[in-house]
Amino acid sequence: MKNYLTLKIQEVRRKKRKLFCVFLTLGYPSIAATERLILSSEQAGVDIIELGFPFSDPLADGPTIQYSSEQAIKKNVTIKDALALVRRLRQKGSKIPILFFGYFNPVFSYGGKDFARDARDSGMDGLIIPDLPPEEDEVLRLPAQAQGLDIIRLATPTSDAARLATILDGASGFLYYVSITGVTGTKNFDSTSVSAAVGRIRQATSLPVAVGFGVKTPEHAAQIAKIADAVVVGSAIVNHIAEKMDAPRAELVASVVELCRGLAASTHNASSGAAQGDKVRA
Repeated sequence: MKNYLTLKIQEVRRKKRKLFCVFLTLGYPSIAATERLILSSEQAGVDIIELGFPFSDPLADGPTIQYSSEQAIKKNVTIKDALALVRRLRQKGSKIPILFFGYFNPVFSYGGKDFARDARDSGMDGLIIPDLPPEEDEVLRLPAQAQGLDIIRLATPTSDAARLATILDGASGFLYYVSITGVTGTKNFDSTSVSAAVGRIRQATSLPVAVGFGVKTPEHAAQIAKIADAVVVGSAIVNHIAEKMDAPRAELVASVVELCRGLAASTHNASSGAAQGDKVRA
């Protein structure tokens, strides 16, 4: 089975352009709406989907995504729903990379080996588990790697050189840099600090560097795209969904997709010179 994240990274390196990633909460406002948003956003220029699995104690997420998780939990969204959604998307011909973004407790309850197998069988391409530290992630990382799933790790402004080395050991796909100290959707990033951090990371790895948290507008996306290899937007998208909740579903989807189109265009139009693919070390 193809890993669409690998293929997408290869494609953008050839074209020397940047990646635009969107976070969506599974089941918010509904699973059907999530499916329509993914299919439509793929046509609007979104390169990667982070499919956020709702959890009762999402330690990395701010109020906006916490609220979306609460609403999805009320609808009894399960991991099997996530797997079924991805399988339907693949059956419909979608080739957008899809990453499972979730916390370890539901995965542990499902069973690490079973989850890795079923996630890959459904068509998922990678996993982001922010509360599972590198020192303890063998329980999921090893079965995931055996199935061909990428393990995307997170680094933060407090990750020093020694910690970064630990984070990168066993990481694949890309490195996700959290641009702020804190949770999603609560602060703005400082571009000078982010640029310095991305520079340090690039000295340590040939993996593409994605930057998220605090990216809210097309202008923000352009700023980050000039620094990093990928831009991640989550809270701004989820908040827009909340603002359009009373609209007919078709109107809601169209409005969110238009927002994604603008963010994607800003990302793709930005340039920082040579792409990361030109910097891969021997």
